[in-house]
Amino acid sequence: MLRWVRQQLGFDPPHQSDTRTIYIANRFPQHGHYVPQKFADNRIISSKYTVWNFVPKNLFEQFRRVANFYFLIIFLVQLMIDTPTSPITSGLPLFFVITVTAIKQGYEDWLRHKADNEVNGAPVYVVRSGGLVKTRSKNIRVGDIVRVAKDETFPVDLVLLSSDRVDGSCHVTTASLDGETNLKTHVAVPETAVLQSVANLDKLVAVIECQQPEADLYRFVGRITVSQQAEEIVRPLGPESLLLRGARLKNTKEIFGVAVYTGMETKMALNYKSKSQKRSAVEKSMNSFLIIYLIILLFEAILSTILKYAWQAEEKWDEPWYNEKTEHERNSSKILRFISDFLAFLVLYNFIIPISLYVTVEMQKFLGSFFIGWDLDLYHEETNQRAQVNTSDLNEELGQVEYVFTDKTGTLTENEMQFRECSINGIKYQEVNGKLTPEGFSEDSPDGNRHGLVKEEELFLKAVCLCHTVQINADQTDGADGPWHANGITSPLEYYASSPDEKALVEAASRVGVVFTGISGDSMEVKSLGKPERYKLLHVLEFDPNRRRMSVIVESPSGEKLLFTKGAESSILPRSKSGEIDKTRIHVDEFALKGLRTLCVAYRRFTPEEYQEIGKRLHEARTALQQREEKLADVFNFIERDLELLGATGVEDKLQEKVQETIEALRLAGIKVWVLTGDKHETAVSVSLSCGHFHRTMNILELVQHKSDSTCAEQLRQLAKRIKEDHVIQHGLVVDGTSLSLALREHEKLFMEVCKNCSAVLCCRMAPLQKAKVVRLLKTSPEKPITLAIGDGANDVSMIQEAHVGIGIMGKEGRQAVRNSDYAIARFKFLSKLLFVHGHFYYIRIATLVQYFFYKNVCFITPQFLYQFFCLFSQQTLYDSVYLTLYNICFTSLPVLIYSLFEQHVHPHVLQSKPVLYRDISKNAHLGFKPFLYWTILGFFHAFVFFYGSYLLMGEDTSLLGNGQMFGNWTFGTLVFTVMVITVTMKMALETHFWTWINHFVTWGSIVFYFIFSLFYGGIIWPFLHTQDMYFVFVQLLSSGSAWFAIILIVVACLFIDVVKKVLYRHLQPTSTEKAQLTEAGSGINCLDSMCCFSDGETACTSVRRMLERLMGRCSPTRVNRSWSSTDPFYANDRSILTLSTMDSTTC
Repeated sequence: MLRWVRQQLGFDPPHQSDTRTIYIANRFPQHGHYVPQKFADNRIISSKYTVWNFVPKNLFEQFRRVANFYFLIIFLVQLMIDTPTSPITSGLPLFFVITVTAIKQGYEDWLRHKADNEVNGAPVYVVRSGGLVKTRSKNIRVGDIVRVAKDETFPVDLVLLSSDRVDGSCHVTTASLDGETNLKTHVAVPETAVLQSVANLDKLVAVIECQQPEADLYRFVGRITVSQQAEEIVRPLGPESLLLRGARLKNTKEIFGVAVYTGMETKMALNYKSKSQKRSAVEKSMNSFLIIYLIILLFEAILSTILKYAWQAEEKWDEPWYNEKTEHERNSSKILRFISDFLAFLVLYNFIIPISLYVTVEMQKFLGSFFIGWDLDLYHEETNQRAQVNTSDLNEELGQVEYVFTDKTGTLTENEMQFRECSINGIKYQEVNGKLTPEGFSEDSPDGNRHGLVKEEELFLKAVCLCHTVQINADQTDGADGPWHANGITSPLEYYASSPDEKALVEAASRVGVVFTGISGDSMEVKSLGKPERYKLLHVLEFDPNRRRMSVIVESPSGEKLLFTKGAESSILPRSKSGEIDKTRIHVDEFALKGLRTLCVAYRRFTPEEYQEIGKRLHEARTALQQREEKLADVFNFIERDLELLGATGVEDKLQEKVQETIEALRLAGIKVWVLTGDKHETAVSVSLSCGHFHRTMNILELVQHKSDSTCAEQLRQLAKRIKEDHVIQHGLVVDGTSLSLALREHEKLFMEVCKNCSAVLCCRMAPLQKAKVVRLLKTSPEKPITLAIGDGANDVSMIQEAHVGIGIMGKEGRQAVRNSDYAIARFKFLSKLLFVHGHFYYIRIATLVQYFFYKNVCFITPQFLYQFFCLFSQQTLYDSVYLTLYNICFTSLPVLIYSLFEQHVHPHVLQSKPVLYRDISKNAHLGFKPFLYWTILGFFHAFVFFYGSYLLMGEDTSLLGNGQMFGNWTFGTLVFTVMVITVTMKMALETHFWTWINHFVTWGSIVFYFIFSLFYGGIIWPFLHTQDMYFVFVQLLSSGSAWFAIILIVVACLFIDVVKKVLYRHLQPTSTEKAQLTEAGSGINCLDSMCCFSDGETACTSVRRMLERLMGRCSPTRVNRSWSSTDPFYANDRSILTLSTMDSTTC
């Protein structure tokens, strides 16, 4: 019970030893001294809260917010001392805000729980009591024997016991873990490989000892002790025996394995970062602004308290005849009285801190997030997937991104390779309708319709069909009975490959007539134009990154010994002594310029004596106990020489649609793109070139294959020097995982300097946690840029969780990335709409919302402060308590909320077609200190005009009513409040560019509602109110013509300066966004903001007239006659992508 409670609270007992002992099928020793080790259950948890910790954890997170904590203190003060306002005025809004936020965050976490439950509740088969038992994934225990069928995902980390194959091998794809789509072969130890039935496995008595869980995907150390006929056989276990959770079984009917790591201890889960509360830059700015306003509040409260006591130094004001003190008041401590007065002023002015800001922001984020899901431009029809929002707290952060970190496989690419071209014997070929056609020939040309293959072509295709590690689906036959056309094109075989390139090449060869039909024993079978041939496989010279090639030695049907080699051109061409080397080199360069992945193919014939020598040297190297790798490398180099070049291939890794345009758009928007991939160096560079991440004109710098700290540091210094010397051209950096580890250990600053001076960075061979480290490195650099990570596999989860904004791609590599992301989209191309349109809108909306809230609260509370100078600082309130409570809740809340949901200051198509507009809002431009200062000063200015304007027009001896009566205290306060409600609402109307009927309804409706409510509230004697101060006050105020004149005059005086400032700034210093506020709508042009309409030869009066028209609606399309010219610098940069059609003066 205690352990369960600890788990529910998020605690996990530490492991007691460095190793774990696992008894297969949980057959524990029978002696009484054995104490079983405690292991985690198999539940995956991506949620933040549990039923038990939701309330305390959520309250802690909410009270970290300055405003919430402040209002809690104010509420407690109101409970403890006698204050001018009721505790309800602070307690009720606080309770409302906390509750709404908790419900929203609880709902979002419930969605995560739901997703977790789907994974944890997945059906699995476990061997128990001599049979297969169906259970749920979460019920698997360490030691259970689990059965996994073909194409299923492993539910835990398993040690392979047996498969449907005699040798105990199976094939696995780890695409969702490390991004690699190739098949990996795993093998069982011989003693368990023979146990292929449930009955035999149930009799197995064995113990596994292995290391405790660690995050490294490629490391596993253990041993298995199998008891057979009173004999114990010990076998070593390595990574080749471990099947990782999240990987998928391929090309194997079924396997049995024993669970060694479960739940959050699996390697996949350990590569997740813990879920932390992400906070947007806007929220941090809000907290800073709140602290400034708190200082203003404290200053006003302290000043008022000091002035009160300075005023009361005169005896006649200390205790006037109409307000005598009680005996208790006379005898009370002066210090306590000072503190009490200070706290009372604090409560009186506390509305300068807008608590309703937080709840409005929460509602805006929550409701606004639905627009992403509803956007049809983000809907992918083929897969029927729409964008989804997992965390709405970061909407505005989408408009602030400076760095994008993207995975390659499945994010930029479709995980599909396609054969495009090849070069054979110095002639370029393309595949046309299942035939190899030389360049320049077609079906219609005299020689175009050729039958069969010439000798060089057939030999090249045989080399492609024999030099690989491709396997054939075990469910299929060798294809002998398959349907064949005259030229032997069609093959029904399904291939699995250790490299996607190899699969594409073997499939291409099969389409043009040379088909690899499988391996039978030690023979490779090929059909050449329908004629079967059998090649005996003698040796495989495995691929390694240093040689950058692989080879096979085979015996042909005629008994000839042949070496077939394929690899990178840099490793094949220098070793070739014959063939069309120069022509092939030119063709390879042409393929590379097209962004194709290139491989060269060569062969060599051996004499019997040469082969005998090679066989002897290979055997010696492979059986060496010391320096085996060096000896093998020497022998491989000895064998792979004097080659005859056959040709080269060009394969395209199919990019997702519009990837190149999206990356180019991100670059134009000032966003730097880093590609982080687990793929090998050559593959990654090739895709970077083809997707436009690296340009052909870019100088590519490399920091790869460094084994020591000193060489890495020296290379970094050389790169930094090169960048300084060639500062004119653009640089791209390629770095691999091992070099990155060395660079981050001691030379972090130098590495960052090199990276920041490069236009594009590519990191290859990256482990999942290394991806997160790179993101953290940028996040914590002095500039503190906003980062975005996008990926589709489990190997991207850490990176997605580390970045400020994490986006999951709904790809082919499982749902882990989507479940742990903040946003999920179906394709990489949707990123541009998400950032340039939704991000832009969300940021502009919330920036205005936040600053408007501070503005209207300064307008609200400053007259209260000024009024104290006229009431002897007696803490008399200027407004009625009902007005105090309803000002933020009812009278001024809806216009700004609707604005923050619907505002579109520029048309979406314009934003997406002009990525440079994104730069206008970068680096929190609209929530910096200058805009904040402007709004605050404007608030104070308006407050002074409200108060002193009313005071001057409604002066002491002015009789304003028909019967000669004068206005009283409450009438004056109501007049100030009326002017304030109208002005702040009209100010919101001035800020609105996109008017809908809802905007009109809430803007003018709020003012009407205020008048109706005030008439209703002041026109009835309410029995539950202990005072009737406001009875008939509002009716009397509105019966005075002078009051109406004062209201109109003060409102116009406040807003006139603001209008003039907008006109001057937009005509004299327009921003790029203001210039772009033109868009096409129907047959004419709608002007979303009058100040964007720059007209030739127009007088200033005409501009002002249009501005005033704009305030009431939209400017007339017929009056807009300026079009963007080709010389305009704003449009010069972005003709390459998504540019709108030009507008001429007749249209505009």
